[in-house]
Order: sequence, then C-alpha cells, then structure tokens
Amino acid sequence: MRNTKAFKEAVAQTLAELAHRGVTLAPSTVEDIIEKNINTVAERLRIQVRSAWRYFDPKATADRLAQSLSSYEESSSEKGVGHAPMPPIDNPELALVLAGVPDSLAQTGGDLYAVIVNVAVNAWMAGHIHGEDGCAGCDGSRGPAGPDWKARMRTITDMQPDISKWFDRDVWTRAVNDAGYTVTRL
Repeated sequence: MRNTKAFKEAVAQTLAELAHRGVTLAPSTVEDIIEKNINTVAERLRIQVRSAWRYFDPKATADRLAQSLSSYEESSSEKGVGHAPMPPIDNPELALVLAGVPDSLAQTGGDLYAVIVNVAVNAWMAGHIHGEDGCAGCDGSRGPAGPDWKARMRTITDMQPDISKWFDRDVWTRAVNDAGYTVTRL
C-alpha cells in the first residue's frame, strides 16, 4: 500500500493540513495512522483497499490527529506530566554522556541507533546512580567513591576537568565532525 500514488498523496495532503493547523508529526507516524485507517475501512466495509481510498479525507484526518495531540497534551499537563527536569549545566555525568556521543559514533561506524541506545543507557544509569544511592543491588559496583554521589561527581570531574565545554553546541558539533560524521536533516 505504501508504494501507491494514493498513499503518497494522502500522506502529503495530511501533513500539509497538519502544518496549516500548526501541528508537527513525523511523516512515519502519519503514514502508520493512514495505513491503519485505510485497512480498517476496507476490512469493516469488506471492500478492497484501493476502494477504501474514496472514504479518505485528509482534512478530517488532520483534525482528528490535531485534536488527539491537543487532548494528550492537556491531560498530561493536568497530571503534572511534562518535561523531565534538566540537571545543572555543570553536571559531570551529563557531560560524560554528551562527550561519549562522538566516540560512540566513531566506534559504531555511524550507527545512530547504537549511539542512541548508548546515550539512553548511560543517562538511565546516571539517573539510577543519582536517585538510588540506597540501592542494595548497586553496593560494591560504584567504584572507589562507593555510594557517595558527591564523591563520584568529584571523581568524574577530576577525570575530565573541562566538563563545561560539552554543553557548548559548537564544541560538541566539532567533536562529532572530527569523528567523521555530521548530523543533517533530509
């Protein structure tokens, strides 16, 4: 279905309608939703998929997507769900996570998925270490600083004294470029 002209036009029209509403969704998300909707219509009406396109309305689809996104955002803000708090700009663990991206790109040959997994695991571990100092399962696995979070931060800072440089977008971008990669939007 995704290789058909009707499908490609439906995605383009729906994305344009979403843009008119000030809503940004990834094209792959819109593609998945349209494919599911068309297949559902064909199945419920017991017609062929190519016949189900006559029931497709990009404006109505965009309206439903915009409304759904708005409802989600409202319900999330009512429950206190939002953006995670950022650690202080001089946080040593965050600096190490940021500094590890260029190295990870080089080590994986530019495998962005592997880099993202590496960053996510490191960020999760940093959060676990910071938030779970009483974790019995972590005893003995925290190095010479033990469960003392401040001592661990001093150790990291001693290993890499200029941690603040990793919070400068230009420095980080140069490091990624020096690893032989660039990040560009297609």
